[in-house]
Amino acid sequence: MKEVGAVPTRVTTADVIAGVSVALIVIPQSLAYAGIAGVPAVVGLYAAAVPLIVFSIFASSPYLQTGPVAMTALLTFGALSAISTPFTAEYVALAALLAIVVGLFRAVFGAVRLGVVVYFMSRPVLVGFTTGAAILIISSQLPSALGASPPDGKLLERAWWAITHPGSWEVEAILFSLATVAIVAVASKINPLVPGVLIAVVGAILVSVALGYDGNVVGEIPSGAPPFSLDLPWDQLTSLIIPGLVIALIGFAEPAAIARIYAAQDRQRWNPDREFFASGTANVASGISGGFPVGGSFSRSSINRLAGARTRWSGGITGLAVLLFLPVAGILEPLPIAVLAAIVITAVIRLIRPSDIVAIYRKSWLQAGIAVTTLVATLVLAPRIDIAVVLGVGLAVGVHLVRELKVDVQFEFRDETLRLAPKGVMFFASTPGLADALIDHLADHPETTRLVIDLGGVGRIDYTGAEALQALVSDARAAGLEVECVAVPPHAQKLVASMLSTDPPLPGDEGD
Repeated sequence: MKEVGAVPTRVTTADVIAGVSVALIVIPQSLAYAGIAGVPAVVGLYAAAVPLIVFSIFASSPYLQTGPVAMTALLTFGALSAISTPFTAEYVALAALLAIVVGLFRAVFGAVRLGVVVYFMSRPVLVGFTTGAAILIISSQLPSALGASPPDGKLLERAWWAITHPGSWEVEAILFSLATVAIVAVASKINPLVPGVLIAVVGAILVSVALGYDGNVVGEIPSGAPPFSLDLPWDQLTSLIIPGLVIALIGFAEPAAIARIYAAQDRQRWNPDREFFASGTANVASGISGGFPVGGSFSRSSINRLAGARTRWSGGITGLAVLLFLPVAGILEPLPIAVLAAIVITAVIRLIRPSDIVAIYRKSWLQAGIAVTTLVATLVLAPRIDIAVVLGVGLAVGVHLVRELKVDVQFEFRDETLRLAPKGVMFFASTPGLADALIDHLADHPETTRLVIDLGGVGRIDYTGAEALQALVSDARAAGLEVECVAVPPHAQKLVASMLSTDPPLPGDEGD
């Protein structure tokens, strides 16, 4: 049994075993996710090597594995395909620059302890976006899984064409896809540590070579070390700021949840700001070493933990293993693309969970509307799904503000005493409702002689809210009422007391 709270600081044998185990999975996955991002397969390997080593230096969680992931790859494609042609040298350079932009955002957020900004991505927005993005990712892989070659178009259009044109399907590609799905599924049922992805890849390469498969394969993979360079298209930097910020936030939400859950289970400390900074440095390293934006992987982090990882250095072992593999990466050249497509589909299909939206709907139809709107926007605006994220966040913030604009005022009248009990937040935009409520209730009960304002249900009172309360009390006193404020929140007692001790300025006294 694992000793609760005991965290080694040096590399252990278990870390080496876990790190190598994850490397056997991330190598084929990195090829697949590179295709989603629109960059050559070798760029995926670059993104799985040096960035992981750098990440391990600063990471907080002993389990979190970073590197190429499907969601970040799709966001990368969406951001760059609008300004450059995928798989070209210019596009690859832009992907590296985007990784640096993402890295700088995350590093700065972590350094100034703003890791909390990730929570601006509300759960309805994340659920809607994740579901939509998963549909797009699967759609992008369907043509390859079927061996079809649809005409140029959007992801959903190409997927629909491939599905509706069975005459374009390639039997060998479909067999490779089905075999991969079956192997990965059976392996996961036997034991999560059984490397189903690796078994499928090795088997497919052997069959491809033995049969002389002439379908779509990975093709040439340059050997050697990553191309360290800062010779990037810096003149395009401004066009990458918004997508870089979106990726920095979206791509950190899941790994943050992973690390937080594991820290709670192991009763260990976890520092989100440090994790944010570590992820930032990993992305900068990815950009400098010829990669593309990277993020945390739930599946690989789970494998890392199950394999017995004890320290954050296990991720560094994974990166080192990939780095040592680069000189012989050419052995992957005969690998059918259909196998990579099937690997992506099996990894991503779990993200399509309509039940999550249904669960949100049962609690709040308005929040479910945010999730559905974000999902639809993700599909409609593809490949610019970063815009869909901004739209979803804006909608969530807008709904929150609309709710905050209204102060729910409960009232009770007894023995010539009117008792007002506002509920909510008293700030500059919501205070007019309190004055209107008083006027309405005084009109209904003109015999009122005493006013009691119960602030026990108010969560927060800002300066303008206290000023409005001052005006309300002054108006009530001018109308001949005895006024008393009760249950003032502790944080606002001094402010409210100072406001009620003075009379508000009359209209026009503020000056022109």
